[in-house]
Amino acid sequence: MAEMNLTLVTEFLLIAFTENPEWALPLFLLFLFMYLITLLGNLGMIILIRMDRRLHTPMYFLLSHLAFMDICYSSVTVPQTLAVLLEHGAALSYTRCAAQFFLFTFFGSIDCYLLALMAYDRYLAVCQPLLYVTIMTQQICLSLVAGAYVAGLFSALVRTVSAFTLSFCGTNEIDFIFCDLPPLLKLTCGESYTQEVVIIVFAIFVIPASMVVILVSYLFIIVSIMRIPSAGSWAKTFSTCTSHLTAVSLFFGTLIFMYLRGNSGQSLEENRVVSVLYTAVIPMLNPLIYSLRNKEVKESLRKILNRAKLS
Repeated sequence: MAEMNLTLVTEFLLIAFTENPEWALPLFLLFLFMYLITLLGNLGMIILIRMDRRLHTPMYFLLSHLAFMDICYSSVTVPQTLAVLLEHGAALSYTRCAAQFFLFTFFGSIDCYLLALMAYDRYLAVCQPLLYVTIMTQQICLSLVAGAYVAGLFSALVRTVSAFTLSFCGTNEIDFIFCDLPPLLKLTCGESYTQEVVIIVFAIFVIPASMVVILVSYLFIIVSIMRIPSAGSWAKTFSTCTSHLTAVSLFFGTLIFMYLRGNSGQSLEENRVVSVLYTAVIPMLNPLIYSLRNKEVKESLRKILNRAKLS
């Protein structure tokens, strides 16, 4: 009898932050500000890398792709959040929700792979300096980035198909800022074990696999640095990695909290805060992290600004 009362969901209603209408305008302005800073900061980083020939290295080539992914990654979710705040809720068709989930997973997966590739690049630069130029050639670097895009596409396709072959029934309200996996799973009914296993397996493949590459790379870097007798050389060598370590800690920390913990004890408010961190705050902070903590980027920016003043 209970099954006959179930209604299949054909559209989703995003209702995050709508319980307090008086906060809608301040939150709208805050998200808009963060989004504009994200666009300007990451686009500025891409232009800076393209303009300065000293930054035409594998590390900055990977960083330019990371900046591009942060723009795409944030653009999939933040405009939707702005619409939710402006309209006090937003309805998404089944197809639009699936498309948003696919793009978010696609860009997020590539972000993970790029951060792993950047760690591998730092390992080669610190631990294999004599072979670095011959190993990280332009062709190999292009192939690695292309592989990250292909792997991200495959992961997004499998996870999206698995997620949206689930049966959604009952309420269609998602108390979240976009069509993400945790709130979607709460709307499922019927047998979903196989699809959930596939989704979890690919989450394990993307996040922990990337983290293993990062951790192993930095383990070798630390061992190599410890062999350097001079404290000044130790600090100089490790300073090239601090920006990347900061970005990795922020990004993977929030993803682990959201996706690799159990469903029990999950708080809606916690999930909202974490989702805001990895969709809006971290893409905004990455250009600041790589510019403020990177001597080469700061020198290039100073050089371009001085050139602009003279002209």
